[in-house]
Amino acid sequence: MIQKPVEKHPAAVRAMLAGAAVLLLTGAASPMQPPRFVHWIDGTAASEPETQVQRIDADTYVIRQSVRTNFEAPFLYLLFGKERALLIDSGAGGLKIRPTINRLIATREKQRGGRAIPLVVAHSHSHGDHHAGDDEFSSRPGTTVVGLKPAEVAAFFGVTDWPLGLGRVDLGGRVLDVIPTPGHEPAHIIVYDARTQLLFSGDMLYPGRLYVPTDRMEVFRASADRLAAFASTHPIRALLGAHIEMTTNPGQDYPMKAATHPAEHGLALPPTTIAELQRAAAEQGSTPKVDVHHDFILYPVPPRPAG
Repeated sequence: MIQKPVEKHPAAVRAMLAGAAVLLLTGAASPMQPPRFVHWIDGTAASEPETQVQRIDADTYVIRQSVRTNFEAPFLYLLFGKERALLIDSGAGGLKIRPTINRLIATREKQRGGRAIPLVVAHSHSHGDHHAGDDEFSSRPGTTVVGLKPAEVAAFFGVTDWPLGLGRVDLGGRVLDVIPTPGHEPAHIIVYDARTQLLFSGDMLYPGRLYVPTDRMEVFRASADRLAAFASTHPIRALLGAHIEMTTNPGQDYPMKAATHPAEHGLALPPTTIAELQRAAAEQGSTPKVDVHHDFILYPVPPRPAG
């Protein structure tokens, strides 16, 4: 079931106010508003579908995986251009994600007279809850699955100086910028869509616990600085991350591996959270500590094993 966006929540209101101050469409009389969604599946109903699809516009879809299939309950993003489509992340496992993506692409192909649409499957980063569905797409005709290592990501998106440079991918009349943002994970990227003025921010910035290994805090801090620099020269309507782990109560998250998400924070974050994250990362000292904010928690964790 595809649902049209109408969600209202405190974060969306803050995003609207922040956006009204700084984000104007060229030649438009009013600013672009952040996406608004109906209530997301959150595990609280007696039964719910394995996935929920909501449309931002005719070319941009958000897919939420049910927390009942995997506690991570990630968000995936499907973006269409005139020549190909890009899927950001392939889910956390516990279900078959390809049928949902196939259905959306088949609908678009029918609208285009049956012409096949090539698909690129990329990832915000290489943690398992973002690429568990890759095997479903490995044999899919007309599909390219981008590798998980920094060098593979850099090569595909044309980043010549990882992580300092920018990458790009042209979907056909829709060029996306790719910002390397290692720290949470070495191959992490954020994707910027100039058409919708949205940042698809993966696990670097979303309503929840932003995990950063303590030995990568400096790398994360540098990524936050680069993200802030990018945002200073590009209009940002909102950030859409890969999870929701916060409630509607400011600064309150759910227990680890929560089976349900009652009173869930909205998905969209205002662009002002970029500067807030940058400040929070800059203030982490030699002994990183948990830092709670209204819409996210900077959450240092022990170093991860190599490999």
